[in-house]
Amino acid sequence: MNKAYTIFLLMCLTFGTFSCIQIDDKFKALPPGPWRGVLKLPLEEGPEAKKLSAVKEEVKEYSIEKNYRELPFIFNVNYVNQDSFVIEIVNGEEKIMVSDIIYNLDRSTAKDTLIINFPAYDTYIKAIYEETFIEGTWYVNYKENYSIPFIAYQGQDQRFKVSPKKASVDLTGEWDVTFDHDKGEDAYPARGVFNQDGDHLTGTFKTETGDYRFLEGIVADKKFYLSVFDGSHAFLFEGKETGKDELTGQFLSGKHYLSNWIAKRSTTESTLTSPYELSKPTSKEPISFTFSDPDGNSISLSDNRFQGKPKLINVMGTWCPNCRDEVNFLKEHYKSITGLGFEVISLGFERYRDESKSKAAIKKYQETMEIPWTMLHAGYYNKSEATEILPFVDKVISYPTLFFLDKNNMVVKIHTGFNGPATKEFEGFKDEFFDIINSIK
Repeated sequence: MNKAYTIFLLMCLTFGTFSCIQIDDKFKALPPGPWRGVLKLPLEEGPEAKKLSAVKEEVKEYSIEKNYRELPFIFNVNYVNQDSFVIEIVNGEEKIMVSDIIYNLDRSTAKDTLIINFPAYDTYIKAIYEETFIEGTWYVNYKENYSIPFIAYQGQDQRFKVSPKKASVDLTGEWDVTFDHDKGEDAYPARGVFNQDGDHLTGTFKTETGDYRFLEGIVADKKFYLSVFDGSHAFLFEGKETGKDELTGQFLSGKHYLSNWIAKRSTTESTLTSPYELSKPTSKEPISFTFSDPDGNSISLSDNRFQGKPKLINVMGTWCPNCRDEVNFLKEHYKSITGLGFEVISLGFERYRDESKSKAAIKKYQETMEIPWTMLHAGYYNKSEATEILPFVDKVISYPTLFFLDKNNMVVKIHTGFNGPATKEFEGFKDEFFDIINSIK
């Protein structure tokens, strides 16, 4: 029995509350199979530190380890051949393939170093690998000095620790949710949609401007825990039943944001505002704009190639996963869209003040995503600034926002936000989308 296998066996015995899977140790880099990753959310940092500390005892069963709160996720290491591998991040039904990986020996430390790049989001994980675990940091380039410690354990495929307390509530169904309910005018509505199978829980939260992706987690007694990590989103939801058909909980986005929320089981259809009613055009005149592409070329809506054609203007950011969902939708139907005579233009609002960095991010995004239409740099992602840059809309309240223009550059409709494939609305959007563009002359 070799040293690596002996240590792995001891890990399985030590962490008996997890599923351990035996793997073949004939590999040249990371062992193949499942890994349990954890982002360590600090309890002592950020604007919500006091709130985080206040709930420490309440949530310690699953997410408090020493001086941090765990945001767990599962990924698989799959070998393409003997010398190269890819990583597959698993969030419920969603599988995210990551192939931009650098693995080598750091001669200064004599340790194996791993860099996992998420090029579409301009984020990455840098870590060292030692036999049965990976330890390092997740870095977000577009946020100043933003990073979160990361660790992963080989052979573990259980997202949250298995609890001896069986689920005593069934959360399956829809819930009317209020986030930031304790912040007065800053409160905002959402719809929780859950599916529970035993103690396994999946679902999402839908807001008026988009969804919180494919969430996965566990129910233990009357408490539940959900998380997602996709290279950009790092979300942790914790909640508990407080009364019949009533829930309360907390939502953490990375280490920078915390929201308290409450929910009641829904007895009616969703009352969220229609995405076509959130933003309004400000003028009955044709719109115009001029922005630069990633290579610095000035592009105008009045250029000859756009003349006499209806258009879709996709206001987005390369950092935004809901934007990526909309871009993927437009890519999937691009031939049909252009077959109806439409042009597509994306206006990128980035999280860099430095224009050169923003254009570089857009160029990399366009290449990585293989986007066939024009992409332009429009400005900084601040929504108030974006509204000033786009004076033909009363307010930019979400990324993405999709403008439907006729051939004279008149705004026909505005669709705010995007409900992605984690929601039932996603399937229905195709029909309404083509109903709109088929009606535009």
